[in-house]
Parts: sequence; structure tokens; C-alpha cells
Amino acid sequence: MGLEKSVIASISIQGDRFEIYVDPNLAMDFKLGKKKDFNNVMLAEEVFKDAKKGERASAEKLKKYFGTTDPLEIGKKIILDGDLPITTEQRRQMVEEKRKKIVAILARETIDPRTNAPHPPQRIEKAMEEVKLHIDPFKPAENQVNEVISALRTVLPMKIDTARYAVRIPAELAQKVYGSLKSYSIQKEEWQGDGSLIALIEIPAGMQTEFLDRINKLTAGKAQIKDVPKEKK
Repeated sequence: MGLEKSVIASISIQGDRFEIYVDPNLAMDFKLGKKKDFNNVMLAEEVFKDAKKGERASAEKLKKYFGTTDPLEIGKKIILDGDLPITTEQRRQMVEEKRKKIVAILARETIDPRTNAPHPPQRIEKAMEEVKLHIDPFKPAENQVNEVISALRTVLPMKIDTARYAVRIPAELAQKVYGSLKSYSIQKEEWQGDGSLIALIEIPAGMQTEFLDRINKLTAGKAQIKDVPKEKK
């Protein structure tokens, strides 16, 4: 990539500015932890005080502020801790990726309090479009869930909830199915004298259909499953 397609990442320390030319996509991947190595991130192994004018930062100041004059080590710090401009396309892709994660979380962990049934992803997406929801491309999806729920409640009632099931697995399948049960939150487990397993499982409310289908498939319908109401506080 030539410099004409690069962006300038920068950081200011005690009034001094340091800039580097970077590949916008590789630099963003490195900042987000998607790219572990630093290969080809910097398009010129130079640290500038003014990149557009080609004015290099002095070795003295690099050593003072970064403890090294190695441009690659300094470049890593600038990208991770400094300002990295993003292109319009990058922002669009990041927002879309974050939106999909938020929808998946809501579909898994929330229900419609009127019916106690989960909301299909398509319904959640439609509601997000209706309220013109703002999604922060940099903020973790998990940290935006509560804000999103508050915004969506104006058009789509929802609440975060859990469901509990008591599951009895026949002896001939217990050991095989136990590994799959551990992917859920096992509140209590009891191995019976005949080798069968009884377990109390808690899951996000939106996962009930998926959970029941999975257990029935793993046991060919031989599991005994009972909905356990939560204790009233």
C-alpha cells in the first residue's frame, strides 16, 4: 500500500506530537487485537513530529517519552494508546459487526415479559431500525446491552431473564451427555445409584428452545426434562 492510501496515527505527550503512517485496516486489526503481529502495519518505519511535512521526531524525545528509539515499538504504542482515524467503510463494518453481536445477545438472554417467550432476531433488528439506535463501534457489545434494551423498550417490551430445568439423563447416556451439559450453568447435580444423572440447569431465557432441542437430540428424546419455577423473592 502506498502512502496515498494510508492514514496518520498519532499521540500527544506533554505537548509533543508523534505521528506515523499506517495501513488503516491492518492498524485497526492490531488495535482491536485481531492481528497479533505488527508486520506491515507501519508503511514507513519512521516516527514524525509532522508526518505531512516529513519532519521526523528527534531521537532525544523518542527516548524520553517512549524509552526507545525503535520505530516499530513506538508505533505499537501510538496505535494502541493514541488516535487512529477510521475510514467510513471501516466504521460501517465495525458498527454492523457490533450490531449483530448485540442482536445475538438479546435473542439469547431476553424475553417478551408479556409472553415469556424469546424475541426472534428479526424482530429485534426491526425494532433497532425503528428507534434508529446508535451503536458505538468501539464499545464492547456486552457493555451496550442495557442501553439498547432501554431504547428498545419504547417499541418492544423485553427483559433479561433466566430459566431453570431439571434434567434426568438415563444411565446409558449420562456420561456422554454430561460433557454437553457442562456448557450450561449447572446449579446442582446428583448421580443416581443406577448411573443416571439428575441436574438442575440454569440458562438464559432466550435459549430455552435451543436447549430443549439440543438435549432431546443428544438423548434421542430419552431425557426427562421438567421446568423448575424460580423461587419468589
